[in-house]
Amino acid sequence: MIKIITIEREYGSGGGEIAQRLAQKLGWKLWDQLLTEEIARLADCPKAVVERREERTDPLYYRLFKSFLRGSYEGSLNAHKIKPVDSECILKFTESVVQQAAKTGNSVIVGRGSQQFLRNRADTLRLFLYAPTADKVRRLLARGKSETEAEELVDTVDRERADFIQKYFRVEWPNRTLYHAMINTSIGDEAVLRMILDLMETVDPGKNTSERTRNTPVTGT
Repeated sequence: MIKIITIEREYGSGGGEIAQRLAQKLGWKLWDQLLTEEIARLADCPKAVVERREERTDPLYYRLFKSFLRGSYEGSLNAHKIKPVDSECILKFTESVVQQAAKTGNSVIVGRGSQQFLRNRADTLRLFLYAPTADKVRRLLARGKSETEAEELVDTVDRERADFIQKYFRVEWPNRTLYHAMINTSIGDEAVLRMILDLMETVDPGKNTSERTRNTPVTGT
């Protein structure tokens, strides 16, 4: 029985919005911003700090700073006074939260390596959403980004995610063999949503997804 859906996504492909609509449709818990908030709580740091670090490797200056703390006499004297919130720390808390969400079930989890943490669970449907660059830029323009900023973000955010997955999981991003489906969101959010629901029904007919959602229209948020 499918109890968890992970949605990995290219930046600007609409993965977050589609995940939100899917969670609402199923009546499941959405772990997106909530996941970031819970990591921040466990790390005892502001949410903004986690947002800057999650799904990224640490920048060079930060790695050098950590090396100083670990290797120098002065650093060892002061290490106990400093509470670093780095990518490794966030990854540890992320895995804990993702595993707890999976244990509870009825969860839609967006990115953060969740597809890797839950790759061996038979009750998890793993999806990857992508789109042509022009479509991703249009989505970001609609969110208020400038064209220059949108084009830069489309390139840099996905590069950072790929580096993150390569460093901590030793696989390429996206790792195609990991996903049950990879969907091009240029067909429209409603079509993507219906494809996911149909896939759930095919993979797990006992859940009877179509029966549960038949009378509920697919609407935007």
